[in-house]
Amino acid sequence: MIVWIYLIVAVVGEVIGTTALKSSEGFTRLGPSVVVVGGYAVAFFFLSLTLRHMPVGVAYAMWSGVGTVLITLIGWVIFSQKLDLAAIAGIGLIVAGVVVLQLFSDTSPH
Repeated sequence: MIVWIYLIVAVVGEVIGTTALKSSEGFTRLGPSVVVVGGYAVAFFFLSLTLRHMPVGVAYAMWSGVGTVLITLIGWVIFSQKLDLAAIAGIGLIVAGVVVLQLFSDTSPH
């Protein structure tokens, strides 16, 4: 159970860091730049804890997949970025991949 908490915190840290990366304007704004570094520090620390309990390929696939989906949704909602049919289909495939890993892979903790 703790492995999922580690992975969730890692994803949240990555999403916060990546969201702030847009606002940092190439690290020219101090506040968002500090959030980027802090978010990624949290993300990598908790991802490293996740790797104690989960294979690196599975952990990274879930971390990056869920992070990608969340960042895409944040870009759409907060930054008014457009999503076309191909982008929506791609996001759907990422979600399907994470679901398959979780439900059917013996390498993923259940």
